[in-house]
Amino acid sequence: MPGSLRSGSSAAAAALLLAACATLPPPPAAQRDYEGRFALAVTGAQQQKAWTGRFSLLVGNQALTLDLVSPLGATLARIETERGGAQVLVPEGGTVRIERGPDAQSLSRRVLGWSLPVAGLPDWVQGRPSPGRPFRTLAADGFTRRFEQDGWVVTVDFGARRRLRMNRPAQDGMPQVGLRVILDQTGS
Repeated sequence: MPGSLRSGSSAAAAALLLAACATLPPPPAAQRDYEGRFALAVTGAQQQKAWTGRFSLLVGNQALTLDLVSPLGATLARIETERGGAQVLVPEGGTVRIERGPDAQSLSRRVLGWSLPVAGLPDWVQGRPSPGRPFRTLAADGFTRRFEQDGWVVTVDFGARRRLRMNRPAQDGMPQVGLRVILDQTGS
């Protein structure tokens, strides 16, 4: 490879790594924590995107922190919710961009153009619908639970590792979203 091309590629790679190196503050202490892998696919008329990586979900009394990390270890985003609202922190160019909103679903809809099922995740990873909100049971046996809540169809497989499939069809001008999660750790 010619020297100038190699050094240009190295410079581009270094710039990319530096842009991803903005660090977020440590998350608050949690009552329950979950870790694992995710695959997210967004399919709509104007967009088709896919992401994979690792996540950590920390659940407290009135707060939740969800970190999404790329396969190379760079933080993609942090979503934090509290009783008073939600915020999304995204590393950009050596700094951290912060967006705030009343809740994580409407905030992700505004920032991303589609919503993430953040409100349901603390209960869904345990294999149950969130209490206090309507849901419909679709199937349940010793190994699988399937229910619909908040417009999402959630399937939880209880195997050696808990697996979740969460799908929301295209609706209200938002694209179809499919989220798959494999838990490495199932809460403490």
